[in-house]
Amino acid sequence: MLPSLPPAEQYAYGESAGRALRLLHAIPAPETQEDWEARFNRKIDRKIAMYAECPLHYADGGAFLRCVAENRALLHGRPQCFRHGDYHTGNMRIGQDGRLYIIDFDRFDFGDPWEEFNRIVWSAQCAPRFAAGLVNGYFDGDVPLLFWRLLKLYISSNMLGSLPWAVPYGEAEVKTMQRQASEVLTWFTGMRADVPTWFS
Repeated sequence: MLPSLPPAEQYAYGESAGRALRLLHAIPAPETQEDWEARFNRKIDRKIAMYAECPLHYADGGAFLRCVAENRALLHGRPQCFRHGDYHTGNMRIGQDGRLYIIDFDRFDFGDPWEEFNRIVWSAQCAPRFAAGLVNGYFDGDVPLLFWRLLKLYISSNMLGSLPWAVPYGEAEVKTMQRQASEVLTWFTGMRADVPTWFS
């Protein structure tokens, strides 16, 4: 129902989702958690290798590769916390009481809280004002530039892994990921802009 709501209402629900996510992220990760930089760099390397071996490539896949190379140093010293694991509009419901509810915690994990935003692509495709509200609600309207640069890194890493993942599932999934990659590249002006167009 989200796309059918007025933009101001979409934004308000996004703010609610952002505040809820900030509460979740207040739960600390176990002290035994592996260092985030080492852990996520392995993930990046795996996705780059998958993309290189994939029989298909994005029209401008080089932009994602460049973005990862330019920003992966930002992983150093990142904090870790409890995370939902799949935080996007598909795992949210609006109740009869008009309130927003978060469901499907079966993929929870621990890691960089800002990596949780990597699914915001789905939310921005569904309702851009919701996505903007989500970010502003989380940061109480004061979004640091570092967040956007890390978000670009996390989304680029996801895009590199998404096409190889889609190939075994057939043409429909491949087209979905190609369309999504094209939108992401437009939002971030070929991954050169820090702030996506849907935020402004």
